Amino acid sequence: MYTSTQILNMKQILVYWIVFLTSITAFSQTENQQLTLEDIYQNGTYRQEGFGPVRWMKDSEGYSTLEPNATLEGVDIVRYEVKSGARSVLVDAQQLVPEGESQPLSVRDYVWSEDNDKLMIFTNTRKVWRLHTRGDYWVLDLPSGKLQQLGKSVPRATMMFAKFSPDASQVAYVSKLNIFVEDLGSGDIKQITDDGGDNIINGTFDWAYEEEFGARDGFRWSPDGTHIAYWQSDTEGIGTFYMINNIDSIYSQPIPLPYPKVGTDNSAVKVGVVSAEGGNTRWFDVPGDSKNNYLVRMDFIPDSDEVMIQQINRLQNTNKVWVGDINTMALNNILTDKDDAFLDVHDNIQWLDDNQYFTWTSEQDGWKHLYKVSRDGKEMDLITKGDFDVVRINRIDPKGGYVYYIASPDNYTQRYLYRSKINGKGDAERVTPDDTSGQHAYQISADAQWAIHTYQSSTTPRTISLVNLKNHKRIKSLQNNQALKDKVAALNLSYPEFIKVDIGEAELDAWMVKPPNFDPAKKYPIIFYVYGEPAGSTVQDKWGDLWNQYMAQQGYIVMSVDNRGTKVPRGRDWRKSIYRQIGILAAHDQAKAAQKIFEMFDFIDTERVGMWGWSGGGQMTMNCMFRYPEIYQTGIAVSFVSDQKLYDNIYQERYMGLLYDNQEGYKNGSPITHAYKLEGNLMIMHGTADDNVHYQSFEMLVNELIMHNKLFSMMAYPMRSHSISERENTSLHLRRTMERFWLENL
Repeated sequence: MYTSTQILNMKQILVYWIVFLTSITAFSQTENQQLTLEDIYQNGTYRQEGFGPVRWMKDSEGYSTLEPNATLEGVDIVRYEVKSGARSVLVDAQQLVPEGESQPLSVRDYVWSEDNDKLMIFTNTRKVWRLHTRGDYWVLDLPSGKLQQLGKSVPRATMMFAKFSPDASQVAYVSKLNIFVEDLGSGDIKQITDDGGDNIINGTFDWAYEEEFGARDGFRWSPDGTHIAYWQSDTEGIGTFYMINNIDSIYSQPIPLPYPKVGTDNSAVKVGVVSAEGGNTRWFDVPGDSKNNYLVRMDFIPDSDEVMIQQINRLQNTNKVWVGDINTMALNNILTDKDDAFLDVHDNIQWLDDNQYFTWTSEQDGWKHLYKVSRDGKEMDLITKGDFDVVRINRIDPKGGYVYYIASPDNYTQRYLYRSKINGKGDAERVTPDDTSGQHAYQISADAQWAIHTYQSSTTPRTISLVNLKNHKRIKSLQNNQALKDKVAALNLSYPEFIKVDIGEAELDAWMVKPPNFDPAKKYPIIFYVYGEPAGSTVQDKWGDLWNQYMAQQGYIVMSVDNRGTKVPRGRDWRKSIYRQIGILAAHDQAKAAQKIFEMFDFIDTERVGMWGWSGGGQMTMNCMFRYPEIYQTGIAVSFVSDQKLYDNIYQERYMGLLYDNQEGYKNGSPITHAYKLEGNLMIMHGTADDNVHYQSFEMLVNELIMHNKLFSMMAYPMRSHSISERENTSLHLRRTMERFWLENL
């Protein structure tokens, strides 16, 4: 037996050793220029640089972009010739100085008229939910040099989605939920809708349509410029969720948000047509209950008086395509696409062959492919062929006879450019060279001769180049992020290793980041980063979040696994396997993958296993912790859904079906149902002003855990949204909190 003095001396020796080893580690980290959270989240040390925004000019022989002006605190809009590289200033910052002002307009975005003679500037912007879509607009007439502000009679910073008429003589825009048309020559402004306000929304959308259908800009000019077709939403009957601002006043301020939760009423949405001169709106009588069907897309057919409307039913497994005549208001259902599970909305429609055919994306053959459909819907022929998914359409080139698209038939973590003949003949051709693995993106000129090419991988920050698309030869480097690459090279990072995990039912993609100076003879704690829902994927070969590298430097193995149902190009059956079992199948796959990984790698300490995720990943983290406590000892759930009935009905019903028909699925897939099983260390984090996943979800879970006497840690961020990024020092504080929790509990 040791005496108390001997035990004390042993403890002192241990402390001395810890201090000694820490000093060695600190010296080593200094030599290797270790990552710091301040550099990642506060100082912008590792920020990637972009290029642009780029706009291809109408002749496809040059492109425009923004560059700082040499003398003013503003930007010039310059043109570069593709072949010669010659630079010319199209718009000098001095031309963007309003009369009576000394500084040019701040350019948030810019749009050319079709003839490139007029330039529209979006400035003084405000964020509406996710994006800056509200602000002020100015138009510069290049031949005359005239700069004019639009909407002088409407309140400042209220204008949305301004767009030129086809002949660029007028501009239409939304302000205060009504649509206006302004004549650029006379400056006359006509308000062509007057019922917007309160529960009526004209020319834009409610929260749910914007979030789940990507629907923001809600009106279209007719091809001849005489009419405007637009959406109107009536939010009456939608439940109102109240967020509370407790920090900007001595009294709390409620923030009302019409938000349709699972099983509740939607907005009543319709499409109408009004003359650009004003007058009464005429409405299309689309069959079906307007609160239980979604009008997700609408646009004019070129050179016609007809609009094409896509109508998806509430279950979101049927898409009816209607053609409506704006003169007679008659409707004709030309195409109906169906799926046993759910359908996604696609934006790949282009009219071909004198507008007698159009392109359409469908998964009817088991893969996501592009089809050519006749105007009457009676002919439907496959354009892209093969056992692969089309990830994204980049350019449809009728003159050249090809469609260019992103796909990755052989590696689901990567992305490459392919092309197929529009007539459906021949096999898919890969355009991206074989010598650069990773992810490639393209902004292609109208004639499909040139492209702005962006490349990145898990080991390489993005590089942006101008390329000749015929031979993929690089013409010019536009942004190589060399400064970032040099900084990263000095960090001696341990990059992700991509592996396959066979769980029996499926082979899953995963990546692993090991600590620097990894020793396979040691045992390391592991942190799984998860998302797991059908809206996204975490296992992608692209430049990633340095947070994973930072945690690896703290001595952790960091891994991520894409379970079945995630958004990857592995075919319809893969993506639809999750239908009606969100939170159930994914948790099963994640748990089986973890067990398989433990068998594959004996350097993992299976007594120290953590998981974390954001949003759907936070939900998945808790489902895994609660349902499989024998695997996961520690977890962090951020901005999560605790009960699927609390989320918006468009998203949740798309993947889970209707509540009355799948009550057990909603119950079993919700973490709150299994909260009583918590055994490990759980940290939950949420922003109180989260308009997407409400703070209510956080509080209901807290209440459930307390009821079952479960101890846990929690952090609330007042008046922060779903991203928990607003206000000073927020991102750094959140990551510091996460780091401390891992170090103390794993």
